Amino acid sequence: MNSRLDVVARVRGSFVGSLSGAVSIAAHGVAGGGMPPSEGSVVLLLAACAAVGASVAAVRVAGREWLFVVSVLAAGQMIGHTTLALASGHGHGLGLSAPMIAAHLAAIAAAAVLVRSAERACLRALAALSRIALAVLAPLQVDTGTWTAIPVYRAKLSLWLLVAAGAGTRGPPALV
Repeated sequence: MNSRLDVVARVRGSFVGSLSGAVSIAAHGVAGGGMPPSEGSVVLLLAACAAVGASVAAVRVAGREWLFVVSVLAAGQMIGHTTLALASGHGHGLGLSAPMIAAHLAAIAAAAVLVRSAERACLRALAALSRIALAVLAPLQVDTGTWTAIPVYRAKLSLWLLVAAGAGTRGPPALV
């Protein structure tokens, strides 16, 4: 798989899961959902939204991201609404009032913009971070120049001694 798609899928899954839970609670409060949810219903809502986020993160989408994000946000909010309605014992049951539907639709639109913006921001931040890391961790170019050993003194006498010796500097001695 493409690592870019993996990162985007993880960001999308975490945002969709967390926004589904937060928006479900907020939409219930705005639309007159009654009393705040109990602790048990919040725990059940967290588990349901974590499952939604994990399932969204498992899907790699390469095209039509807007449609996918809107649909999974709608499904996540529907799961969140159903979880809150069943677990907390709201007076309205599973029915949806017009203000609650409007609140959920507005939340889907706003959350979709936030999720897509977070995906792009994450990719840009990771690209900038990788460029910075490559610049910081690159080996330094050190100009040392080339160094060669030049002898200062060369004894010329030793060569003349070898030439003056009986055998000279040619091969092994001849058999006599």
